Amino acid sequence: MNEAPSSQPEGSDSGERIRQLEHQLQTAGRNNRRMADLLEVTRNEMQELKKALEVDGQAPFTFATVIAYRPAHDQEQGREIEAATAAGADVLHAGRKLRVSVSPLIETEQLSPGVEVLLNENFTIVAILEAERTGEIARVKEVLPDDRLVILSRGEDERVVTLASTALQKTEQPVRVGDAVIVDLRTGTATEVVPLSEVEDVVLEESPDVSYADIGGLDGQIEQIRDAVELPFLHADLYREHGLSAPKGILLYGPPGCGKTMIAKAVAASLSERMGEEDGLSSVASGSTASFLNIKGPELLNKYVGETERHIRVIFSRARERASAGHPVVVFFDEMEALFRTRGTGVSSDVETTIVPQLLAEIDGVESLDNVIVIGASNREDMIDPAILRPGRLDVKIRVQRPSAEGAKEILRIHLGGQVPLRADAVAEYGGREQALEALVDAVIGRLYPAHADLVSGAVLSNIVDRAKKSAIKEFLGASEAAEAKGLTLEHLLAGTEAELEDQRRMDPENMTVPAEFLRAAAPGGAGGPQ
Repeated sequence: MNEAPSSQPEGSDSGERIRQLEHQLQTAGRNNRRMADLLEVTRNEMQELKKALEVDGQAPFTFATVIAYRPAHDQEQGREIEAATAAGADVLHAGRKLRVSVSPLIETEQLSPGVEVLLNENFTIVAILEAERTGEIARVKEVLPDDRLVILSRGEDERVVTLASTALQKTEQPVRVGDAVIVDLRTGTATEVVPLSEVEDVVLEESPDVSYADIGGLDGQIEQIRDAVELPFLHADLYREHGLSAPKGILLYGPPGCGKTMIAKAVAASLSERMGEEDGLSSVASGSTASFLNIKGPELLNKYVGETERHIRVIFSRARERASAGHPVVVFFDEMEALFRTRGTGVSSDVETTIVPQLLAEIDGVESLDNVIVIGASNREDMIDPAILRPGRLDVKIRVQRPSAEGAKEILRIHLGGQVPLRADAVAEYGGREQALEALVDAVIGRLYPAHADLVSGAVLSNIVDRAKKSAIKEFLGASEAAEAKGLTLEHLLAGTEAELEDQRRMDPENMTVPAEFLRAAAPGGAGGPQ
């Protein structure tokens, strides 16, 4: 008996095969993606290995410093071959001067002297680097008009170097005499201006905002200095017509704290203002702002031989530079006796035997300039070398003495004027601010004059007012800032006066415990004074 045929349909077998094929297809797709990813990773690794092999097998770059770029030019028969006319750069490489080619990918405008470059194995410039920021420091002695500098390096050796264009890009001001520069003596290039504080430590260049109106009690001295300074500057044609020359220098002498420094600053400010008026403009708009070179005497001294003299040369070079641009220049030496003592006195280390002649040479050198004035200030004029004080040098001498009672009133009005608050009840008592101010001034002057006239100076009066202001502020704060407790009173000023007088009496040499040698030197006719 035959078996019965299978009852499973053919369609179910086909569906199973399809599912198997789809599963195999998905598996093959996943395998393909993994293989593709593996191939990508392998290709990247091969490329990295190739780059590494190329770098390992590449010749090293060498460094060189550009001396100059030479553009292509026509051949000069009999002097060069055609190959020497191609564009190239002169560089210093390993102590040798070479002319090398430049890659066409390099911008030749950036190949300025002093710039560092990379050379490949064929001595072709393939990269431009920054200029070297380290090197030898030199001082500028003179600035030549063709971007060259005369420098002092390694002592007093003079060299002429080229100022790199990159050096000018790094500084906002032109290179001046006395500036410090980084130089590469191998290539003869100054690559950077270094803002050292050495020169600024001894000379402060500024345009003072002090006016004659800020100075009280010195009307006569102000009139003298205006006649000596402003007339020759503002009316130079008349002076030349009459055969007169401007004074080279002025000596302000007298007790300390009486306004000598303020007068010197006011000279520069007044010159700026007056020259602006001549042009019909303000001093700023006219560009005629005067310069005030304030020389810091003690910092000018240097223990190294020749350094102090060099600083003096730099100071007057700065003055000549400013003067040549049409700006009035005031060179101010404060405490002049500390620098320029009488030679041969033996009081100091006799460093003045070289400093004084240097100053004399510089003052005599100012003769060719029309707008430089030297002003010296001293409270021991007897100690200054007589050669400096003779006519033709510091030929105008103005004594700035202690203020009279009327002069002291002017000084107090300046310090108490403006917005300084006065106590409300005091203003009401005297019938107004001006009347109250005059009453306070009269009370202070009555306490100081005539009993203590020999102790009064502008600095003393300023300090009295400052003491009173501090006391008024403390009292106001102690009263929880009550409105009725705000402002100066007569008690504050009188208390400040007594405190200042006590300090002055305490500082009197007769009341100080000081060596007898100091008293001998400080007394009239003592060491350094007239015998």
